[in-house]
Amino acid sequence: MIQQQQAPSSPSVDAQSSNGSSKCPWWQDLGLKHAFLENLRGRPRQSRTQVWLVRLSTTILLWTCLIQLMALTELWHPNLFQGWPSCFHNQNSANLEVVPSNKPMSTIASSNFSTFPPPRPYKSNGYLMVSCNGGLNQMRAAICDMVAISRYLNLTLVIPELDKASFWADPSDFKDIFDVDHFIKSLQGEVKIVKELPHKYLDRIRKDEIFSMPPVSWSNESYYSSQILPLVKKHKVIHFSKTDSRLANNGLPLWLQSIRCRVNYEALKFTPLIERLGRELVNILQKKGPFVALHLRYEMDMLAFSGCTHGCSDEEAAQLTKMRLAYPWWKEKVINSVQKRLDGLCPLTPEETALVLKALGFQRDTQIYIAAGEIYGGNQRMDLLHTTFPNIVRKEMLLSQEDLKLFQNHSSQMAALDYLVAINSDVFVPTYDGNMAKVVSGHRRYLGYRKTILLDRQKLVGLLDQYNNSTLDWVLFAARVQEIESELMGAPRQRKVIAERPKEEEYFYANPVECLA
Repeated sequence: MIQQQQAPSSPSVDAQSSNGSSKCPWWQDLGLKHAFLENLRGRPRQSRTQVWLVRLSTTILLWTCLIQLMALTELWHPNLFQGWPSCFHNQNSANLEVVPSNKPMSTIASSNFSTFPPPRPYKSNGYLMVSCNGGLNQMRAAICDMVAISRYLNLTLVIPELDKASFWADPSDFKDIFDVDHFIKSLQGEVKIVKELPHKYLDRIRKDEIFSMPPVSWSNESYYSSQILPLVKKHKVIHFSKTDSRLANNGLPLWLQSIRCRVNYEALKFTPLIERLGRELVNILQKKGPFVALHLRYEMDMLAFSGCTHGCSDEEAAQLTKMRLAYPWWKEKVINSVQKRLDGLCPLTPEETALVLKALGFQRDTQIYIAAGEIYGGNQRMDLLHTTFPNIVRKEMLLSQEDLKLFQNHSSQMAALDYLVAINSDVFVPTYDGNMAKVVSGHRRYLGYRKTILLDRQKLVGLLDQYNNSTLDWVLFAARVQEIESELMGAPRQRKVIAERPKEEEYFYANPVECLA
């Protein structure tokens, strides 16, 4: 009875050989005739060699199929430290991986990068002065917009004035962060830029007689030609008191969009000191292997401004609320922190970030660079993140006190160092979609779609709460996190357009698709 049960289910070669059966061996599946194979058994050694060649060919074929399947699997589950192949890869982009080189880290080398273009002759319609508002990356994007507007209206741009009155109270001027001469010369083929107004206008500045206004946000080129140009021609000098988001994301001519990218990725080069220290930071990190730049947006000002107090004590929440009420330009005063977090409008806490990174598959020995200011709550708030990923570093741990001495109390210059590390990291992970997250993400796209993991906070906080409440085990939690984030890793895609709600559509500098072809 046992033999009768085994016989029908035993297709193996060994079983067939042992019972002396005349059934065809396994290679009949390759399409070879039974009679031909029987002849092979009686043929000399040379014919048997042919059989082994058939076996070898079959083995190679099977291995090839296996490798192809592995490659397909990698497409569905990309390596966290592997970038995206791009069919839109910028032909002019240079590899900014830091190597011993004199190439600028914060710019994209083009075919004529080493030689500046000749000046563009045009009759200037007047002078544009601008006072940028916000942090480094908000001002960076605004400067690009102001150059584009100056080019469109044939204006002469005065070197922008940077924000010194915001929360950070950074006294840095443009020349302290950016290479002024490079900025002027690299753009002379588009627009004339001067370091200061001619002397004949200085009395008007002293008497506060310069016409000043904030342009309307998210405006297209027709607004500037119909509303702003007549004012410039009338007053000869016009001052923009605010510059953030004053130019539309979409619907602009391609050449105008290209100028925004040229300013951002070619003209805005950091000072030699910032470039040198940025290169040193990245070199130190790269010597130890791949690394993640984590933009952990959990500073005191961010929490106060957003009203996000999840994980904070009552005393801390009160302190953050008091700070928000103290700044009149932080318009939103009464905030429901719980609802705002559930809506995905709050940054992840350091504890939440640790769980999400682990769920995504980052290993314990992953090298993580914290690209951020001082974390609210100090070392205690960072305990879980440090326990989960002990290999965490900051610029203060990698550079000497002497190197950072000149940067103390200059938050924008500190942020410039983080910016250089972030665009050159193997993976960039922002925990909040603020200006740095957007501008760095766009720069990494421009560099060839380097891996950027954008966190869907609205979906993640629900999973985090379920896991922390023990209603979701770790395996299922990790699987769902990976499922959510699988489509949010910086792969090429078109920019989201919401014509009737420009504040809600995707920011141009986060995904400058017009400049990536």
